[in-house]
Amino acid sequence: MRRLLMVLLLAAAMLGLAGCSTVPWRKPALEDAGPSTERADPWERFNRRVFAFNEVVDAALIKPLALGYRAVVPEWLRTGIDNMFGNLGDAWSTVNLVLQVKPRAALDMGMRVVTNTTFGLFGFLDVADEVGLERRSSEDFGQTLGRWGLKSGPYLVLPLLGPSTLRDAASLTVDFKASPSNLAFREVRDQNGGTVLQLLNTRVKLLNASRVLDDIALDKYILLRDAYLARRRSLIYDGDPPEDEAEPAPAAAPASAGAK
Repeated sequence: MRRLLMVLLLAAAMLGLAGCSTVPWRKPALEDAGPSTERADPWERFNRRVFAFNEVVDAALIKPLALGYRAVVPEWLRTGIDNMFGNLGDAWSTVNLVLQVKPRAALDMGMRVVTNTTFGLFGFLDVADEVGLERRSSEDFGQTLGRWGLKSGPYLVLPLLGPSTLRDAASLTVDFKASPSNLAFREVRDQNGGTVLQLLNTRVKLLNASRVLDDIALDKYILLRDAYLARRRSLIYDGDPPEDEAEPAPAAAPASAGAK
């Protein structure tokens, strides 16, 4: 499964580079919300084709498997599995918060990981939330690169993986190395099984949202694109993006970097 994802990611990158030679590149207004977001999507024709492919795969394979998983696995067990994946994700978020020079947020997230790992059966129970250590937004390497001033580049839809940008796609190799499945298991077979389980767990959580989206969206591609770019901008700016900047400035000195 991991090899398939990496092959598809490489293919997407190659096709994207090929698109650069035929489509004039314009400076993207990265995370502008609304119609101006179109300037961040010079590869829209290619992206729509990948989006359509992902929709077919989801309808034919991933969604039915997710429905079966929800029907077979009891809710309490699904919740525990989701908590464990979340705890492993919190560990990687802690690393990224350190790299972003956000000591207070990193300490809070690190304490959450230690608490759930020690007292919550390796994260199966979310004990930390009950004692006031709430989960902050997940941090990945793409956000860390954005924090230090690396621009997002054009919007890019990846096969199976969905919405991304050139910057976020390039950071996926690092994020994959620190994925919950890689952190939890050493054997490749177990890692592959964990990746599939994580995929089903994520898809189950999106079942209701996807049904609503199908009902209300006139153009699902545009709605998801704009939502993704706006959310990434919000995450990089810790929920308080400036109105007069399209890209984050390089991170400030440690003294001025704190939690939300």
